[in-house]
Amino acid sequence: MRHALRYAGNFEKNFMKQTTDSTSFEGSDGQQHAYAPWPDGVNGLRISFMEKAGKKFVVVRIADDTSDVVLHNEMVLVPGEHFGFGVHLQGTPTVVEDNIAIMKLLEDATKKNVGHSDELLQMRARFKAAAAKH
Repeated sequence: MRHALRYAGNFEKNFMKQTTDSTSFEGSDGQQHAYAPWPDGVNGLRISFMEKAGKKFVVVRIADDTSDVVLHNEMVLVPGEHFGFGVHLQGTPTVVEDNIAIMKLLEDATKKNVGHSDELLQMRARFKAAAAKH
């Protein structure tokens, strides 16, 4: 499966404004910038992340073809563990084909967001079923 991680702006400026309808973020220049489009062929999870002070990247939103969840509690991304080794986050969407790493990301986000656990667990079940077909 192909998953993608997309930059959604600076955490301190944008996290509290994030909704499932969000399509842009406020940049360091004070202007609104549209999210980059998801890459073609992404058939797994679509994960939005923000940058916190100190170059920490955090997951703020997770979507599949059925659900779109804005997390109440951001989750720090751990390179290798959450999006595979040799993968680097950047301003353009990053495609990840490591189902094990993405599953770990989803499970860790679920643990940090018990208020969304039902929806995230349903997303996990759909993900596991789709991954079993590939």
